Amino acid sequence: MTMTCDVAILGGGTGGYVAAIRAAQLGKSVIVIEMDKLGGTCLHRGCIPSKSLLRSAEVLAEINESESYGIETTGTKLVFPKVQQRKEAVVEQLHQGVQYLMRKHKIQVLKGKGRIIGPSIFSPRSGAVAVELENGEMETVVSTNLIIATGSRPRVLPGLVPDGKVILSSEEALTLTELPESIIIVGGGVIGVEWASMLADFGVQVTVVETAGQLLPQEDEEVARELLRLLKKRGVRVLTGTTVDAETCTVSETGITIEARKGEQSQSLSADKLLVSVGRVANIENLGLENTDIRFDTGVIAVNANMQTGEPHIYAIGDCIGGLQLAHAASHEGIRAVNHLAGEALHPYEAHLVPRCVYTRPEVASVGYTEQEAKQLGRETVTGKFPFSAIGKAIVYGMKDGFVKVVADAKNGDILGVQMIGPHVTDLIGEAALAQILDATPWEVGEAVHAHPTLSEVLGEAMLAVDGRAIGF
Repeated sequence: MTMTCDVAILGGGTGGYVAAIRAAQLGKSVIVIEMDKLGGTCLHRGCIPSKSLLRSAEVLAEINESESYGIETTGTKLVFPKVQQRKEAVVEQLHQGVQYLMRKHKIQVLKGKGRIIGPSIFSPRSGAVAVELENGEMETVVSTNLIIATGSRPRVLPGLVPDGKVILSSEEALTLTELPESIIIVGGGVIGVEWASMLADFGVQVTVVETAGQLLPQEDEEVARELLRLLKKRGVRVLTGTTVDAETCTVSETGITIEARKGEQSQSLSADKLLVSVGRVANIENLGLENTDIRFDTGVIAVNANMQTGEPHIYAIGDCIGGLQLAHAASHEGIRAVNHLAGEALHPYEAHLVPRCVYTRPEVASVGYTEQEAKQLGRETVTGKFPFSAIGKAIVYGMKDGFVKVVADAKNGDILGVQMIGPHVTDLIGEAALAQILDATPWEVGEAVHAHPTLSEVLGEAMLAVDGRAIGF
């Protein structure tokens, strides 16, 4: 059977379903092809479930520290199965919300595996999709335009392939029925440090092994040092500039042992479980891409600024094109792709202006260039920095660790980047992102009235600090 539409979308994750909604808003007929559940990795195996677990860990930490607020508690008990039940309830509520949006916008969803087929009697161009439905039947979807939004999966290290029992990826870790007493986390990037923070709050002994010289290798050095200090303060063991030797890995009924090496020195690490968190790999296999003129760039689909592939009527967005591999980035890439194929004004999108968030305790957030990146680009920089310890509401909340750092162009005053570590900075970064899109200067943001007492005051003060005009420190 052959189905036709204006826009077909391979993948119903965050990028895919947002693109579908935007296309429907523009009057396009849309078919989404998804072999699992709408919402994709972000909703079911990434952003949402992990943040739900992180919230439970945060609440437990607050209870354990409640005496400092004048509240004495007794009999506090972590019931991890109930933590998991809450996570599943959060995910299901949001999953139902996505399904509702598909119905609201009259978007047809095919549950099955899609594969691109070449030119045929159905389509003179490459891009028709053969869909094997979950009941075994076949459908052919012929569309004017196709968007590939197939996402990514956890990268696997040779010799440390997840078994779901002792060696885990972030996906297996989300389904744990009980907490281990100890864990080794290989990788100190975003996912690795989030799990380290979460598990430490749950009372697990955590060791993080990171190959680079700092945690969060893509982020500001000062922010990384502060995060390192605070994780160590909470009992997390961190080994930077260190690699693990998979050949030395020994798995037994009691856990796992592996050698960690830093230069000529080595040490044996043992724990109940090991979590591999070393990035993600694009899902581009078995899609029939060989039947097209789509090109590749180091394991991802190559696209232009409009998200077009080597086939102008085929677009690609999200993790399968590499880049930031963030859910909100995928969503905006999807909107840009749809606006382009529909002939609408292009949705503004620059990768370096996409906020980056890390949901540790305390949180980390950034947008734009770090000081190091700006200098590498040949920009002369000036910085402003302001600590949360000088912010009234941060002290009231008992969350005074961290700071905000602003990087500006010394010649024209433009904001080049903002880096934050501290309480609720993933909520504060939006103002900095807006400031950069509007080409604001630190002076303009600093002159905006920030309500007192609020955490947002820290951003206003950091902006004023660029010119040496900070008031509170």
